[in-house]
Order: sequence, then C-alpha cells, then structure tokens
Amino acid sequence: MSKKGPGKHYRNGIDLMEAAAMFDTNEKAEAWFVQQRWPDGVQCIHCQGFKVSDKPGRKPQRFHCPDCRKYFSVKTGTVLHSSNISLRKWAMAFYLYATNLKGVSSMKLSRDLTITQKAAWHMAHRIREALNMGDETFTGPVEADETYIGGKEANKHESKRLHVGRGTVGKTAVAGVRDRATGKVATAVVEHTDRSTIQDFVHSHTEPFAQVYTDEHAAYKGINRKHEWVGHSAGEYVRGQAHTNGIESHWALLKRGYVGVYHQFSTKHLHRYINEFEGRHNIRPLDTIDQMTTMTRNAVGRQLRYNDLIGEPDTRNPEML
Repeated sequence: MSKKGPGKHYRNGIDLMEAAAMFDTNEKAEAWFVQQRWPDGVQCIHCQGFKVSDKPGRKPQRFHCPDCRKYFSVKTGTVLHSSNISLRKWAMAFYLYATNLKGVSSMKLSRDLTITQKAAWHMAHRIREALNMGDETFTGPVEADETYIGGKEANKHESKRLHVGRGTVGKTAVAGVRDRATGKVATAVVEHTDRSTIQDFVHSHTEPFAQVYTDEHAAYKGINRKHEWVGHSAGEYVRGQAHTNGIESHWALLKRGYVGVYHQFSTKHLHRYINEFEGRHNIRPLDTIDQMTTMTRNAVGRQLRYNDLIGEPDTRNPEML
C-alpha cells in the first residue's frame, strides 16, 4: 500500500452510516458486545465457569450460570454496569469517541443519542475509563515535556482571579512522554513541575537505557537517563535528533479539544480527560472496529457510579463537576 495519504490513511475506517447500520437494533448491538467481551464463548463473571445458559427473554440479565446459580449480562462488571441506556446507544457512543479526535461534549452526545445531558455526562466519563489503557514503560527514544491546562487569569471573573501573576498561575500541570518507536504517549496530571516530580514521572515511564529528549526546563537537568535537550528560549527547536515536536503535537490536539469541544476541564476530573486523549492517541493506528473492541474489553472491571463521580452531597462543589 502506498505511504502517501493524510493521517492514518492505512486504517480500515467505518463511516457514520455504516456504524448506524451495524447497530440499528439493540439485538445487533448486544450480540456485538457479547462477541467482543467473550470471543471464546460466554464465561460466568462470578465463578469463571463456561456452563452458561442463555435466556434471551430474561431481561436485563439473560445469562445464567448453573454452577454458582447467578445471573449476569454483558453489561455486568463493566463501565456499562447498571446503565439503563440501550446497548445500541452505547455502541454508537463508543464509535463517536473512537473517531472524534478532539472528543465529544456531553451536550453533543445528548443530542446525538437522544438522552439527557446528565446521562451523557456520566456516559462520557465511563467511556474515558474504557480509554484508560494503563501505564507503559517505553524503551525510547523518548520525548518528555509538560504543559498547563486552565483558563487565562485575564479571562476569569474578578472573584476567581488569584492576583499572584500570569502565565501558568491558576493552571494545572500535566506531564507527558512520547515513545518515538511506537508513537505512544503516557501522560499524567502532576501537582508540581519541580525536578523530583518530573524526573520521577519520566523514570517511571522509560527504561533505564532509554534516550530522552527534552527542552531546557531545569527539572530535567541531571535526569538518570541519556539526555539531550534543545533551547526553546533561544529559538532552538531541532538539533539533529533532539526535539520535542511529537509530544508537543499531542499537547496541541489536547488543547484544541479543550478550547473547541469541551471549553473547560474541571480540576477534579482533569485526569479523566487526559486519559481520554492519551488512550485515543495510543489506539489510533488500529482499524476503527478494533479501536472499539479494545475499548469494550478495557471496560471490563471498571465500574463508575454517578455518585462516585460527583461525590457525597455534603462534599459537592458545582464548579468541580
């Protein structure tokens, strides 16, 4: 196949009409979810037995295990657990989050799926759990960088300004590394960007022999890795193999999603949005159907109740939702 073409042109994609046809009934959507979760046959989620009987007329839990005498469904024990939203709409939501590189707002999701904004917001955070692929350790070469997420002080209401300067004031730091060999990234919200915090993050995501490229930020000086840096403050952005263009490209996409789609990431849930963009980036080389399959299988064991998201009534802060 020719190497020419925009983006990930080599992938087999699914357009919106094809996705709608694939999941035009709840029965088709359920069959797809069952096949992805249990490709070798339905297995009891309670005792791991394979002697499972299928009772399609018994809703919402159609599967029964005669060994442990318990019922379950394809939703049980996943991010879809206890959801009243149809599997058809869940399948389309997975498709939308896999194919929209800058994300999907809860307002847009509520309109597309004809559900309430509250339900869409909860659904979106559940899907972000499915996009959390876990930590990886990269062999390198690796690019490391940090960015800041949050509104500008000058754009905030007077009552919300901190009055302690500009620049990164009032913003939350996010650290990241990108492995050039695989193209994958690892990102995390960090409390500080001091030497100890940043170097611990890089060390935890790179092998000891990995080559690390950074900018001139003092936090990287003395890092226990083979290290080269470029001086952005002096107008130097590339010197041979030394540059951070790859990880900065990821930050650019993240911020386009922040400004153009979501408009705000609350500090409380920032790590969830960071996981969303990281996970979608790391599965992007896959065909669309394989992206959805990866998300579906990664959703197992990741229940996320609404009350766990918003907190107990006496601890809720509307600005943090």
